[in-house]
Amino acid sequence: MKLINEFQRGWHGEAQPSPLFSIGFVLLCLALSTAARWSMSLIRPDIFFTPYFPAVFFATAVAGWRWGAVAAIASGALGVAVTFGSGHTDAARFALLLIYLAVTGFTIWGIEHYRSLVARERCISKRLIEEEEYRKLVVAELQHRLKNKLSTIHAVLHQVLDKEPQTWGRIDHRLRALAVTDDLIAQVDKAGCDIRDLLLSELGPYGHVRFNLNGEPLFLPAKLAVSLSLIFHELATNAAKYGAFSAAHGFLQVSWSASDDRLNVTWDETEGPPVENVGPAGFGTKLLKAALTAFDGKTEIAFLKSGVHCTMQCRIPPM
Repeated sequence: MKLINEFQRGWHGEAQPSPLFSIGFVLLCLALSTAARWSMSLIRPDIFFTPYFPAVFFATAVAGWRWGAVAAIASGALGVAVTFGSGHTDAARFALLLIYLAVTGFTIWGIEHYRSLVARERCISKRLIEEEEYRKLVVAELQHRLKNKLSTIHAVLHQVLDKEPQTWGRIDHRLRALAVTDDLIAQVDKAGCDIRDLLLSELGPYGHVRFNLNGEPLFLPAKLAVSLSLIFHELATNAAKYGAFSAAHGFLQVSWSASDDRLNVTWDETEGPPVENVGPAGFGTKLLKAALTAFDGKTEIAFLKSGVHCTMQCRIPPM
């Protein structure tokens, strides 16, 4: 197992084999190539150097260019000195030797160049993995601190607005919506989340039989996911207070589609109580209309007899 591990490390370029292993491996390659040459000499006795190319290749690939050069010189000497069959040494064999050494020289250079590229890529990959692990650690720490700060802000505002329940009620659920969205985004490495998961996190508490989601899987970048989460939370809260979720048979249909870099979302409530009096625009309405302006988008809301109908359009920023 030790020899196999040493061979694998040398073959993959992870570490240089020990001198003893390198010598043994080169001798083994030369012995196998010489045996192959002897077998071929039974058919053609004038084959002197060709069987040694694999020996030079494997010696260089496993043990490095120095031992590849040793294998090339030794195999050239064997090709000249050792004769099988009726062949004899002549000037032509020396000419073939020069050609053989030139070709093996280029072979050794090419293999060593490839080994150096692989080693460099391995170092870069290792460094990138280490940097990625460090980045994940830092982001996790920042996420933890952000969560603690959000909890602190929530507690401070609750204490300050303790005697103003209406103002606190307008702030409390929005802070909780931000916390839920941050947790959802954190589950996918802070990169964003799928729009279906975002909607399920907002609408799930009202019961899965009260709504239907229709659209292809669509991954949202983190900033857009946060903005849409505020809009969905605002619409869901209104549906629970005054819309489809406040009626026994109320139902919500949410559909979305993406074309190029544009996102279209439709929020359609049915079977809810009729909307008769619409007051002046409050904080929630202003939030709905302003949340997507940073993404070249807009939100249009209509109060129909069947229920609230809201359309959202925006640009999907690149990841």
